[in-house]
Amino acid sequence: MATVAATTSTTVGSTSTTMGPLVGTQAAQAVANHAEKPEKFTGLNFKRWQQKMLFYLTTLNLARFLTESPPVLAEGTSDVQSVPTAKELWESLERKYKTEDAGTKKYVVARFLDYKMIDSKTVMSQVQELQIILSDILSEGMNLSETFQVAAIVEKLPPSWVDFKNYLKHKRKEMTIEDLVVRLRIEEDNRIAHKGGQVEASAKANLVEHGQSSRGHKGNKGHKFNGKGKNKGVDLGPKKGGVKKKAGPFKGKCYNCGQTGHRADQCKEPKRDTALMVDDDGMPLVAMISDLTAMAEEVNLVGNEPKGWWVDTGATRHVCLDKTLFNTFKEVVGEKLYMGNAATADIKGEGDVILKWTSGKELTLKNVLYVPDLRKSLVSGWMLNKHGFRLVFESDNFVLTKRGMFVGKGYAQNGMFKLNVMAVKKNMNKSATTSAYLVESPNVWHGRLGHVNFNSMRRLIKLDYIPTFAIDSKTKCKTCVEAKQTRSSFKSVERITEPLDLIHTDVCDLKSIPTRGGNKYFITFIDDNTRYCYVYLLKSKDEAIDKFILYKAEVENQLNKKIKRVRSDRGGEYVSPFGELCAKSGIIHECTPPYTPQSNGIAERKNRTLKEMMNAMLISSGMSQDMWGEAILSANFLLNKIPFKNKDITPHELWWGQKSSYKYLKVWGCLAKVIVTPPKALRIGPKTVDCIFIGYANNGTSHRFLVYESKNPDVHKDSIIETRPGNVTYFEEEFPMLVQTRASSSTTNHASSSTMVDETVREETQEQLEVEEGEPRRSKRQRTEKSFGPDFLTFMVESEPQTYREAVTSSDGPQWKEAIKSEIDSILQNHTWELVDLPPGCKPLGYRWIFKKKMKADGSVDKYKARLVIKGFRQKEGLDYFDTYSPVTRITSIRFVLAIAALRNLEIHQMDVKTAFLNGELEEEIYMEQPEGFSAPGQEGKVCKLVKSLYGLKQAPKQWHQKFDQVMLNSGFKINECDKCVYVKDTSKGYVILCLYVDDMLIIGSDDKMIRSTKDMLKARFDMKDMGLADVILGVKIIRTQTGLVLSQSHYVDKILEKFNPGDTSVAQTPIDTSQHLSKNRGESVAQLEYSRIIGSLMYLMSCTRPDLAYAVSRLSRYTSNPSSDHWKGMTRLLRYLRYTRNYGLHYGQNPAVVEGFSDANWISDTKDSRSTSGYVFYYISLCSGKDQLALAPQWGAWIPPQDQH
Repeated sequence: MATVAATTSTTVGSTSTTMGPLVGTQAAQAVANHAEKPEKFTGLNFKRWQQKMLFYLTTLNLARFLTESPPVLAEGTSDVQSVPTAKELWESLERKYKTEDAGTKKYVVARFLDYKMIDSKTVMSQVQELQIILSDILSEGMNLSETFQVAAIVEKLPPSWVDFKNYLKHKRKEMTIEDLVVRLRIEEDNRIAHKGGQVEASAKANLVEHGQSSRGHKGNKGHKFNGKGKNKGVDLGPKKGGVKKKAGPFKGKCYNCGQTGHRADQCKEPKRDTALMVDDDGMPLVAMISDLTAMAEEVNLVGNEPKGWWVDTGATRHVCLDKTLFNTFKEVVGEKLYMGNAATADIKGEGDVILKWTSGKELTLKNVLYVPDLRKSLVSGWMLNKHGFRLVFESDNFVLTKRGMFVGKGYAQNGMFKLNVMAVKKNMNKSATTSAYLVESPNVWHGRLGHVNFNSMRRLIKLDYIPTFAIDSKTKCKTCVEAKQTRSSFKSVERITEPLDLIHTDVCDLKSIPTRGGNKYFITFIDDNTRYCYVYLLKSKDEAIDKFILYKAEVENQLNKKIKRVRSDRGGEYVSPFGELCAKSGIIHECTPPYTPQSNGIAERKNRTLKEMMNAMLISSGMSQDMWGEAILSANFLLNKIPFKNKDITPHELWWGQKSSYKYLKVWGCLAKVIVTPPKALRIGPKTVDCIFIGYANNGTSHRFLVYESKNPDVHKDSIIETRPGNVTYFEEEFPMLVQTRASSSTTNHASSSTMVDETVREETQEQLEVEEGEPRRSKRQRTEKSFGPDFLTFMVESEPQTYREAVTSSDGPQWKEAIKSEIDSILQNHTWELVDLPPGCKPLGYRWIFKKKMKADGSVDKYKARLVIKGFRQKEGLDYFDTYSPVTRITSIRFVLAIAALRNLEIHQMDVKTAFLNGELEEEIYMEQPEGFSAPGQEGKVCKLVKSLYGLKQAPKQWHQKFDQVMLNSGFKINECDKCVYVKDTSKGYVILCLYVDDMLIIGSDDKMIRSTKDMLKARFDMKDMGLADVILGVKIIRTQTGLVLSQSHYVDKILEKFNPGDTSVAQTPIDTSQHLSKNRGESVAQLEYSRIIGSLMYLMSCTRPDLAYAVSRLSRYTSNPSSDHWKGMTRLLRYLRYTRNYGLHYGQNPAVVEGFSDANWISDTKDSRSTSGYVFYYISLCSGKDQLALAPQWGAWIPPQDQH
């Protein structure tokens, strides 16, 4: 009687097999024809279940078996093994779950008070028993709050749980029953794992791992795992009095061979894989979830949400409960899911599910099990880790990445982590695919197909040429948008019906740098009937006739037909020699009318498509422009395999008469490790070389690679090799040329959103200035709130509004409103964000407006600038950002570039990148509140999801510089090794030097055309402001003279004097009084904050244009921490000298470029530490003044005490 045996999970194994013969065929037929069977008994509400079962058995005429004397039960392994009859079994269940006075309040309360948990049983089973008792109390009309029930369960935890009990008692936040059950389950799982997997047999019965084996080891009593590497048997028999009862002959079936009379561990047949074994009911024991985190009854407790997905780090397989979510699906019959608590569920199918993250990226889960009886769909953390993903859990959130690339995130809910995803519904295929585990499968194939349009990809999916995946109708490729431009289509004409009846040809000039082989052009030959295309690279247009001869010989031989007509434009390469060849061969040469490219529209469209794909491939891979030839050939190879818009067939099929193979397509420009074949292979050392995949060989069976890095002396870097795909391992998400490796240097700083002071210069100068610190003391002066002001340690003097309201209500309100509108327009035009609903568990970042007045060289206002800045200081490392490094150019580099311009009489041009940081493309998922000044009617409740960088993000400088580096390298520039923000392009025609400081850049060059070309290139890639000839950079005026140029900061000197020394009109002719001896102040400091401000302002002035201030600033800055009146006398003299020399500056002449250096040192100016002050000046490069750290002569060493010597 299988339905009776299904009362508890511990009686399934034995009772179902022993009671089965009592039912018979007639009873089985009755079960099928009468009332619906009651659910299995779960240990709760026994009275209700007993009534339903009696009614059900009565309708089947089977209730008599409960009172008559049926045959003796066979021996089993359940806890009712000693019960001989069904009647006694029924009575045993009554005694176990029902008592005569169960309905009395006194009895249920006594049961609750007397109940104690013990360590020898699993906590979860005891919690379930205690919940049953609490349920009985509630059913008797006694009200118990949820807080009381939680406290009661915690208080009754077993002795070994005392530490965890105390932890739960001291939690401030109240827990629900659901929260408590989840926490107890996790803690118990952790304890079981800590003990090495030794678990109670009752808690882990019938657990089978799929396709895996475990080393033989012993579990707890009654649970043995033995054998060499495989589970050969499970003995879960009960113990009585500590001695195992002797069992009779085994009458069941063997899991291994299916025969009766022996067990699987006694079977002499060859051992089968555990995935193929069957249980006593004849049902396959498939590989299921090991130590499944969400066991059946606990999943029920946390609610039912069929569309949601939860990550489970303990699961070994993905599980889905909604059949409509499957992308591919195949039916599965008769297989079961065995869970950690011995509960089972039927598996109805298996297939692939595509999940789309809120970040826009897609994740394809392979071989997902369809189990409709579960309450939640689970993503296996173990499977994600196996395929290279990384899960980082922090602060009730988690982030999923792969090889450093952000994929998506999730949040904690009811003790589990929920994914921020939505399933992509598709029509199910007949069978599930077995392709590799994929992330963003549409984008991967989009890259493999050379960035072909998505409609063509849909046709390939329809024809079953490539794997099935979801392509959203709104899907866009950023690279394609950047690389391709839409033009109106030419008017279509009637197509020729036979191959080679008409050939279209055209020569295309990319006006780019030559390929590595010196090719500057490419020529196409397109068959009008099949649209099959041949492409050849040309060094000059004169080679067009030679390539046509090759083409003609090949195609006529392959198709055994003759070319009848050739159509081209009237270019010089198609005139006399080409026309004569056509005439001799009997080919009609059709020339299109002048200035009518529409007449040769097929060739024109082909050229446009090839160029767009080539451009997209170069941009996405980061390859240099001299690789355009390989990209063009690869693009043509792929286009021949793309079906037509109006026919489900490809040019390759029409031309060759056979279907195309897409098996070996790879993403162009990706990293590949190529096996070196003998005789060049090393016997000791690496067997592969790092290469970059650059296309397909002419026969299509081999791939072409550019050697990127090689430790094999026989395989040289930058050489091109060919080999079969089977000898290569591809990494299609890694592009070695996309991001250049930068050597870290001590002068590398994080770029700031403000273009104030060059931090590199300030640090470089401060390294030479030793600031003496006063001894620790307690200040006696009255403490007041410090007002640092906007110019603390900077050169800013002007004040600007601090808030949005302050700006729009100020006297300059109209100007600030216009600046705010300009900033918002730039952001929207750049598609920096999109408005979305805030995902659960996410918190948007705040923002603030920064207002700044841009000044002219004379100190007047140039323009009002508003900048929207996100509050990036609230970002969390590893969750919202990863790397933040980004360099800025040094003031030394700027001076040197200006010196070159003066020496060679070159023009200095200046450009500014509007909203530079908005160009960096984000990989992380970040949300921001809607800012003031931005209006989106009807969407006020949504948040801004950042697609590109915004000022204030910690990774914004890095993303901007990464983007700018990529653009400059693709345009033929090289990065200077000494300063990573200086770019040089040197050709036979001349050179161009570009110096970048965040978003301001200086451009000098020997050829005006190259300068204009560089400007045009930058305007095409970014929103630029061409400021013409440079007159000021970073507050430094650039003044042209007849003998060179002068760098001056006279207007900045005026601001310093106006602020710090307004009433004094006297002057001094030297910066410092050499007769004045300065020493450390032992008394009260005098205006220490004001002293620091002056030093900070003078340091910037000294670093940029005033080397004559170096010694004085260096000496006075040593006493910044505690200045005295003597120090202030020296400072006042320095300010007077500044007034006397306000028009001083650096003059760069046109003398021959000779690097000259001057150095000097004084004789122990400070007798306190016996060290001298030295300095140096190198023309065109740098300057320095500072106190020596070492004694440089023996006689000086005598002044230094032994403990101070180095």
